[in-house]
Amino acid sequence: MTALPICVVGAGSIGQRHIEVAGLSERVELVSVVEPDERLRGALAARGLPMVADVSEVPAHVRAAVVATPTPVHAPAARAALERGWAVLVEKPLTGTLDEGRALLAFAEAKGLPLYCGHHRRCHPFSREARAALRGIGAPVGVQAMWSLRKHDSYYEPEWRRSPGAGPLMTNLSHEIDLLSFFYGEAVEVTALTSSAVRGLAIEDTAALALRFESGALGSILISDAGASPWAFEAATGENPAIALSTEDYMRFTGTEGALAFPSLTLWQASQPGEIEWSKPLARVPGEPFDPVDPLRVQIDRFAAVVEGGSDDVLCTGAQGLAALEMTLATALSARTGKPVARGDVPGDFNGF
Repeated sequence: MTALPICVVGAGSIGQRHIEVAGLSERVELVSVVEPDERLRGALAARGLPMVADVSEVPAHVRAAVVATPTPVHAPAARAALERGWAVLVEKPLTGTLDEGRALLAFAEAKGLPLYCGHHRRCHPFSREARAALRGIGAPVGVQAMWSLRKHDSYYEPEWRRSPGAGPLMTNLSHEIDLLSFFYGEAVEVTALTSSAVRGLAIEDTAALALRFESGALGSILISDAGASPWAFEAATGENPAIALSTEDYMRFTGTEGALAFPSLTLWQASQPGEIEWSKPLARVPGEPFDPVDPLRVQIDRFAAVVEGGSDDVLCTGAQGLAALEMTLATALSARTGKPVARGDVPGDFNGF
């Protein structure tokens, strides 16, 4: 198997994670890292990384790129990569606005090149198994989720982290929106409330959402970076070594024939023949454990396989990344207006603040 020659565009914190997994993968060869900041570029070059200042300096044999720049630069950076003829994986969110995202999708389609978005939580084995298990609990009825992790006080010392767009809506919510669409189908309407009562900053520290899905199922999400709790994806899975492990489920799905807790995949189903109704106890079936994986490593391997001509129904396509962006922005718009916001109602130039 020949390794796919790739580059990583952007060498900040998430870019360095992509650099790390590219170095561990047998499916890709890291040819270049693009970083315009001279000081950072020099520091990483001193560690032996193949640094360049601009996409135009990347060797011609590269065939794919991972774009991990700050969000406002996602669109131009991804377009520059597509112009070089590369397949592209863009970190989430896909772009800063819907207009940028739509233009990027159209450009990739015109070039005939693959475009994916880095919603890597899909790549966990328990995420893939949850999608399959949900088919066994009947017609979808509802989902309840809580993401509540108290960020340390010093997290908000940098001014940009106290500025519009830096709260949990625009920095954390899109992961939950995409994962729910992966499990449950697209959300089509959201109503949101936000509060900054705990930290007292200009940005929200807590938000409550009500969602309507294409199927007619309903959902709720409480998201906060001020409330201490064991309930969040990272705490449940141990995915992020900087966040304490709790192993507590943080999503619960109900259907007409049972229920599923995630990520433990604990299943509740009929314990006896006949109609499933509230006088009959449900049987609890524990989920099977999975070996831990690095989802970014799995994602880059799957991306390489697609670029080499394979097919994939797990990776987040550009269109799916755009859908997650739309509902994330719809949440911010609903919080601002105090009204429900449906798919299609978000202005193309709205950036969430």
